[in-house]
Amino acid sequence: MFGKSSKTEVEKAQQSIDFTTHRYQLELDTTAGLIKLDFWPDVAPNHCKNMLGLAMIGFYDNLLFHRVVPGFVIQGGCPTGTGTGGPGYQVNAEFNEKKHEAGVLSMARSQDPNSAGSQFFLCLEKVPFLDRQYTAFGKTADDASLEVVQAIGKVKTAAGDRPVSDVMIKTAKVLSTPL
Repeated sequence: MFGKSSKTEVEKAQQSIDFTTHRYQLELDTTAGLIKLDFWPDVAPNHCKNMLGLAMIGFYDNLLFHRVVPGFVIQGGCPTGTGTGGPGYQVNAEFNEKKHEAGVLSMARSQDPNSAGSQFFLCLEKVPFLDRQYTAFGKTADDASLEVVQAIGKVKTAAGDRPVSDVMIKTAKVLSTPL
């Protein structure tokens, strides 16, 4: 799949991102339906640029939602599908005042606050203990997207919160609109 680090490729892709002139969305075409995400570059510009850059180079294509915890989160973005992989680099935390509630996009990380990479999660409901502990950087763009997230949150899981039947991100497409 991807080599040790995708950083050079991602940085090259990110050169075309300009939050002052464009609004960006990410469209995840999943096996459960479309999830369209809005970004919050005003509170977490590096996380927004990171996810958009990864999507631009095809990093998220054909990856699984490897972890589903009903009433909590769905998690994806691991290139190994195990919850232990990443892009080969890390992104420093950008903790902010955005609340973790249904549909919020946030970055997964290890115990080190500055260990985010490619793994992200989408909240299934309000999760206040995540506020200011994880970098929230976007949200589902519409009700239809939130419905797909909620549907994924109801799939049957096995050990390690892994879905019994794979739920895959077929493609991740960046959408750009001039401001």
